[in-house]
Amino acid sequence: MKKLLLLLFTFLSFTLVKAQILEPVKWTTKLEQKSDGHFLLIFDGTLEKDWHMYSQFTPDGGPLPLEIAFKNQLGNFSLIGKAKEGKTKTAFNDVFGVNEVFFETKAHIVQEIAITNLKITSIEATLNYQTCKDVCINSEKKFTFPIPATSKIEASITANPVKTDTTTKQQVLKPVPVAAQTPHQTAAVPKKDTEKGLWTIFFLAFLGGFAALLTPCVFPMIPMTVSFFTKHSKTPAQGKRNALLYGISIIAIYVILGLLVTAIFGADALNALSTNVWFNIFFFVLLVIFAASFLGAFEIMLPNSWANKVDHQADRGGIIGILFMALALAIVSFSCTGPIVGTLLVQSASKGGIAPIVGMLGFSSALALPFMLFAMFPSWLHSLPKSGGWLNTVKVFLGFLELALAFKFLSNADLVLQLHFLEREVFLSIWIAIFGTLAFYLFGKITLPHDSPLPHLSVGRMLLGLLIVSFTIYMIPGLWGAPLKLINAFPPPMEYSESPNGLGSTTPITVQKTLPSGAKMGPHGIVVFNDYETGLAYAKLVNKPIMLDFTGYACVNCRKMENNVWSEEPILSYLKNDVVVISLYVDDKRDLPKREQFVSKQTGSSIETIGDKWTEFMITQYKTNTQPLYVLTDLEGKSLNTAQPTISYVSLKEYETWLVDGIAHFKE
Repeated sequence: MKKLLLLLFTFLSFTLVKAQILEPVKWTTKLEQKSDGHFLLIFDGTLEKDWHMYSQFTPDGGPLPLEIAFKNQLGNFSLIGKAKEGKTKTAFNDVFGVNEVFFETKAHIVQEIAITNLKITSIEATLNYQTCKDVCINSEKKFTFPIPATSKIEASITANPVKTDTTTKQQVLKPVPVAAQTPHQTAAVPKKDTEKGLWTIFFLAFLGGFAALLTPCVFPMIPMTVSFFTKHSKTPAQGKRNALLYGISIIAIYVILGLLVTAIFGADALNALSTNVWFNIFFFVLLVIFAASFLGAFEIMLPNSWANKVDHQADRGGIIGILFMALALAIVSFSCTGPIVGTLLVQSASKGGIAPIVGMLGFSSALALPFMLFAMFPSWLHSLPKSGGWLNTVKVFLGFLELALAFKFLSNADLVLQLHFLEREVFLSIWIAIFGTLAFYLFGKITLPHDSPLPHLSVGRMLLGLLIVSFTIYMIPGLWGAPLKLINAFPPPMEYSESPNGLGSTTPITVQKTLPSGAKMGPHGIVVFNDYETGLAYAKLVNKPIMLDFTGYACVNCRKMENNVWSEEPILSYLKNDVVVISLYVDDKRDLPKREQFVSKQTGSSIETIGDKWTEFMITQYKTNTQPLYVLTDLEGKSLNTAQPTISYVSLKEYETWLVDGIAHFKE
């Protein structure tokens, strides 16, 4: 009878564990023959509502990208290119500072292979991926694709994991520290957020077009062009109609440019290129060249023969002539508009999809609108300010902005390569120098090659100078550890610095002498342990409760909790003084010693890495596989919060209530 009860209890416990383990993606797979010896491995996933799964094109340093691993590839088959994906979405993640790419509702992945060993009977594939909602889950799913006996057979199979249980394991991780990134939560980003991203691109591009309008190459052409339409049109109505066609032609030219960029590189490839190290370095060099041009070192111009040929075609008149007049404007003004257009294309390309088209639409709309409006209402021309040295000031101002933006791309490359050449202090020093010099320029203390004499400061120039000075002063405390939340998506994160506690701080030296054995300095100066046994031994020594922090290097909401909840008082004081924090990274891919590796009785998964060990611990003890997960325990490992033993991604108030309750129970 006891054995029967024990068996029943074991079964119910295992069922409970399975009930608590979240599996937000349900998979089916299919093998299709493309040609002799060539097959398509097709993975189709259905995501539960409000969850999203990261694509393989999510850049390094962000959430965990999808990876496909093959167990028996060597000598049996080869991969034909990178796996292709179905519809994905792209959104900027300000926790990690990258443009994350993810699936919503459906995930469709296709990998083409070529068989090289005719004796092979099956292909074993493993998907490693991260899904997120209010919590994140790192999963590994194994599939077997049987190779048909005859090349004409198409085999269709359902998800067939090698182990019948879904196991939460980790992908290969480069724990690259990155800047804090997200206007949206880690929950699946709704359609309106993606649309918001495109509207943001349009608005910024519109501002870029307006800035281009106020440059020496474009602004003086407004009265000239309007005068042409008013004098060479037989009636005022015809002049307005021609001006409207002229504006539409300008928009069409730049939108076609956006279409060409998207068509040549491909919507998905644009995002992949933007996260590549060498392309980031290329973008850095390109923007430095653009900046030097705007600052007056040289002019970037298209061949004069192009302008002459286009101008000759413009004399034909009619719709064709107007189109060539618009093209002539684009060519003649290229020395001013080219760097802005190039920068906008680089920035919008990093978003992927139709972003380059949207960006060019916004830019060209701002550029074309004044030509159309002033042609329709010629009397407005009298309200335009006269051309002069202020136009070159606008150009130089844009040059400084281009130079500052260039170092963001160089920083991206440095973060991925982990070279530590452009750490936080160096990056901020460069920006402080750039914007400080810009302030001196605006106050007339510095002149550049094409500047006109500045007898006095205008009110507008002075106010802009004061704004730049204020911004420069705001950045200076960042050298000493200030978070700089206004620009947190640009500089490298605090962890990626010469001194994580701020330049000139003596804290690291002091901490080094007093830091417990096996501990390290965590977020906001909190002492943390990354090993349970070591942390437990220290907690017994100081007689403090333990706060287990099941986290991940690529867990977005883990970083949000640390940045927005742990950093606030009195939470920070509790974590520093009243508990021993043990942070266990479930995506730590370092191998366990061979003697410590085993097969999980709960999930049937091989526990081979440190991350596997903490995932197994989390599933076994707390019946869940989600991060972040926080548990307050006594020195015997018993939960202190009887009503709510664990807590996850919650508000500051709820977290504080839970924390205070657990600490109080320990002191009873």
